[in-house]
Amino acid sequence: MLRRLFEEREGDDGLPGRERKLAMLAMITGTQMAVLDNGIVNIALPTLAEQLAISGSESIWIANVYQLVTAALLLTFAALSRRIGRHRLYIGGLAIFTLASLGCALARSFEFLLVTRGLQAIGAAAMLSIGPSLYRIIFPTRLLGSAIGLSALTVAFGIAAGPSLGGLILHVGSWPWLFAINVPIGVVALVLGIRSLPREAPQAVRLDIWGALLSIVMLSGSVFALDQFGHGEGGATAIATLALAMACLAGFIYRQRHVSQPLVPLALFTEPRFSFAAATSTFAFLAQGIAFVGLPFLYQTVMGVSPIMSAVLFTPWPLVIMIIGPLAGRLADKRNPALISSIGLALFLLGMLALSGLGAASSYLDVIWRTALCGIGYGLFQAPNNREMIGSVPVELSANASGVLASVRTFGQSLGTASVGLVLGLSFGSLTLSLWLGCVSVMVALALSLYRVPMATRRHPR
Repeated sequence: MLRRLFEEREGDDGLPGRERKLAMLAMITGTQMAVLDNGIVNIALPTLAEQLAISGSESIWIANVYQLVTAALLLTFAALSRRIGRHRLYIGGLAIFTLASLGCALARSFEFLLVTRGLQAIGAAAMLSIGPSLYRIIFPTRLLGSAIGLSALTVAFGIAAGPSLGGLILHVGSWPWLFAINVPIGVVALVLGIRSLPREAPQAVRLDIWGALLSIVMLSGSVFALDQFGHGEGGATAIATLALAMACLAGFIYRQRHVSQPLVPLALFTEPRFSFAAATSTFAFLAQGIAFVGLPFLYQTVMGVSPIMSAVLFTPWPLVIMIIGPLAGRLADKRNPALISSIGLALFLLGMLALSGLGAASSYLDVIWRTALCGIGYGLFQAPNNREMIGSVPVELSANASGVLASVRTFGQSLGTASVGLVLGLSFGSLTLSLWLGCVSVMVALALSLYRVPMATRRHPR
């Protein structure tokens, strides 16, 4: 299948075959590092707290600052890419991420580590904001689904594998290696990127500074507030921050409607296929966020398994996505992607319903087939849905569409995490209730996805 991505045909747009291969390696490497670093540190927080002589609550900010800064800058960087060129933004982000990783590895104080983690997040946001849109100009249109399938696979595997990889690194080395491992990999990705990423001439557009500031407060404020709710700390500060974020959202929408060169062109949302794909993605990522946070609690507190075994039981999800994701992307090049996504969501819903039936007496086999079913469903859903988001808008707006895609992913997962925290904080709350909320979220996503099937059918006739 991979060989097919690099075959050349007469009339192909995109890069020549060999250049595609090098560009794909640069993209996968950079994106994988950026996504992994969002979760790889979580498992090391107790170790970092002990060795940096800080409290557990302070150590959480080592993870939070990365998530907050990344979320805050996604839309701004997507818009900036039009002004400076996507290849420059991606390569610059990769360079900042690699240097900041070295700084993290050398950090010996909590304050310095926070600064370097923030710099890491700036680099990650630059890469993640325009990653999918770069695939659209690297690969021919006929292979767009397969290419975005690889992108979706990279993100999904990075999200799921972060904690397990972090545990493995800590088992064989000290915590600085969590960051130092990025340096040689980042250098290789930089060389590949400089050599192969397609060049673009900068466009004569102005960056909407006020729109950027509103989006930064809107996104970072909402993620911060949801994170606080998710950790059971939804006090006055979290409520006030969420209110500020909502006010900035209203101001942001007003600004985009009345400025001549908006940060996020609202023309994106006049395309129903894009709007429905974005909404579907939000609810699907919300459900995934609930599952990723709730299942480890279920395995360890209800079934009584060890943290290591908990990670093993979760492994079928990302492993199945590795197999299904690229196949789903290839299928989306030939068939209605909205229909494929809907079938995936139906299977994902069956898997979530099955997981909600787990209990203390459940066997490992009971867990494995249920998580594998979720992985099959999510793998079928994600790549075709992402293809709809990126492929349904004009090429000149694909960078903005990519920024929206990354933003809804971050927001959906944060909302899912907060949902688990809120449920567990209720006197009548339970892990099963959290999973049922995830099921409801998948049902909404499935309803939205089924509604848009006729729209995509008109664009993908048999």
